[in-house]
Amino acid sequence: MGVFAFTNEYASPIPPARLFKALVLDSHNLIPKLMPQAIKSIDIIQGDGGAGSIKQINFIEASQLKSLKNRVDELNEETFTYKYTVIDLKEKFESIAYEVKFEPTPEGGSKNKMTSTYYTEGDVELKEEDVKAGKERALGMYKVAEAYLLQNPSAYA
Repeated sequence: MGVFAFTNEYASPIPPARLFKALVLDSHNLIPKLMPQAIKSIDIIQGDGGAGSIKQINFIEASQLKSLKNRVDELNEETFTYKYTVIDLKEKFESIAYEVKFEPTPEGGSKNKMTSTYYTEGDVELKEEDVKAGKERALGMYKVAEAYLLQNPSAYA
């Protein structure tokens, strides 16, 4: 098994509390509405959405992947920290763990840091395009949510 970790940072004009509410606490409602071209639904199939819960992301029919399951490992509304693990992966990966932290900036926005740790099966080599594709999907979701929050200043306030 191989272990590969990557960290990305992203600055946003949106305060951490609003981003955390939209992208973490209410993602199962908001993200399918904002990204219907990719995500059909997000269902909490075990738990209440907090630590120990399992969320299933259901993709549209045309997607290569039918669904994906995330296990919530930690959810801290005070420090705006969220840790989750993608589980039940079919090939290449045993699991992929994510740690997301939203921190305030002096300008009133936030600095968002995401660390991705890939646990590969056997001697599978992690390809740069796999990492790049995952990074682009995450950034795309951030941008869509950020645009929504900028256009709707009272949402998740």
